[in-house]
Amino acid sequence: MGKLIYGGKIYTLKEEGHVVEAVFTDKQHIVDYGDKNYLEEKFAGSIVEKIDLKGDILLPGFVDSHMHLVGHGEKLLRLNLSTCTSKEQALKLLASYAKDIKEGEWIIGDGWNENMWPEQQALTFKDIDEYVPNHPVLLNRICKHAIAVNAYALKIANITNDTAVPFGGVIEKDEAGNLTGVFKDQAQELITSILPKVTDDYVERALRAGIKDAYRLGLTGAHTEDLNYYHGYEGTYRSFKKVVEEEGNLFRAHLLVHHEVFEEIIQAGGKYLGGSEWVELGSMKIFADGAFGGRTALLSRPYHDDPSTNGVSIFTQEVLNRLVAKAREKEVPIAVHAIGDAAFEMVLEAIEKHPLQGFGRDRLIHATMLRKDLIERMRGLPLILDIQPSFVASDFPWVIDRLGKENLAYCYAWKTLLKEGLHCAGGSDAPIESANPLAGIQAAVTRSNDEDKRGVGYLPEEALTVYEAVCLYTKGSAYAICHEDNRGKIEKGYLADFTILNKDIFTINPQEIEKITVTKTIVGNEIMYERLAQ
Repeated sequence: MGKLIYGGKIYTLKEEGHVVEAVFTDKQHIVDYGDKNYLEEKFAGSIVEKIDLKGDILLPGFVDSHMHLVGHGEKLLRLNLSTCTSKEQALKLLASYAKDIKEGEWIIGDGWNENMWPEQQALTFKDIDEYVPNHPVLLNRICKHAIAVNAYALKIANITNDTAVPFGGVIEKDEAGNLTGVFKDQAQELITSILPKVTDDYVERALRAGIKDAYRLGLTGAHTEDLNYYHGYEGTYRSFKKVVEEEGNLFRAHLLVHHEVFEEIIQAGGKYLGGSEWVELGSMKIFADGAFGGRTALLSRPYHDDPSTNGVSIFTQEVLNRLVAKAREKEVPIAVHAIGDAAFEMVLEAIEKHPLQGFGRDRLIHATMLRKDLIERMRGLPLILDIQPSFVASDFPWVIDRLGKENLAYCYAWKTLLKEGLHCAGGSDAPIESANPLAGIQAAVTRSNDEDKRGVGYLPEEALTVYEAVCLYTKGSAYAICHEDNRGKIEKGYLADFTILNKDIFTINPQEIEKITVTKTIVGNEIMYERLAQ
């Protein structure tokens, strides 16, 4: 027995501008769509519920193609420094937060971003000690590729000026050769490895918070990478099963598998697209480099604003090749974080040496800085580019000086990628960026932010149409995980996952897209979120 949804514009996304009057759903699937009167007559004996959109706009459900769902929930539960506009403000917020924490217990915070501060200086252990000397403190930079800790934390970790730098990492020191308290990429593990182990309850609370907020944002699912950061594969996977399936927080969770727990999952019987309809296993996740913010994204040339470095390679080419080969032995695609063009080239070389055989598609995450020759090499390969449009809004204008204006060709080049016939999906990388898909869509279309005083956008020639941007978070996300035959469109037999908005995203001023309100989020034909009337 089914539901009839009607009373507003229903965009099928089968092609640009295609609209129908109504959709009839039964259980988890779309049965039919079209003229309301026709559907009422055809399914007269089967309609048990009617949902009147009352002028709202229905779209296929938004799906974030790359985020960290538990991390997003954590950000909602703990110290958040992402809105701080100065170092002093961040430190005062830290000190205020510490008042409610028992002395000697760890304090972990997220989101500091020196590029948003007038002094543009990273936090140091001396800064933190001045405000919070009696707790071990770890503060994640917004990109999650750098942390700042205080002297208390350094002492617990037994880190000194003589501590060896791990391959693929950076331990920052001042001009005198002394520690600053900043650790980048693989060097972060010197601190994170000694953090207290989290409990099932902690992960479950963060996951619930993340999913509830995802509903509010219109997300019906996400491709998320969490399995190596909390209490291992088994514990984190168990938390997903409990929160999503047992508790009924319906959400399409596609779990990327960090390479460090890959063998564990395979030994437990896991496989690509294995699991369940709600908690599904995905590709092997690998990091090839860092990020622009900490100058750890691997470039083929020195950084424009710091010629002493061209970034960090997390692995040698040989080790990267071996990781890809391991995935291929189990017929599993790879999903690789690659921001800089040199890192991207390393990934392509590994793929070409060990091509994917059989089912699936490789995923290259971020693809922020490319070159024409790299785009040429991608053609014909079974892969998708997993892009984060919100990076444009958050990285400009400071990234211009970091990379050099003359080096921006093929950077954040979303339109070029689509014109070249490459498949793209849209994600947020939350909690690094806002998980709001409407913010990502607006950024893809306007390529602007508050600092864009002229309002013309950054590299405006790379702007997407609204239809192209919406498709990133619907059809693109479905294609990334080989579900294009049952997700991402309003079509017979497709899943009844819908995002319902109070304004027409295709006709509103693009600068207002982020302000659109999600009125309902429907997952598996069930209303999981409904905004209360104001």
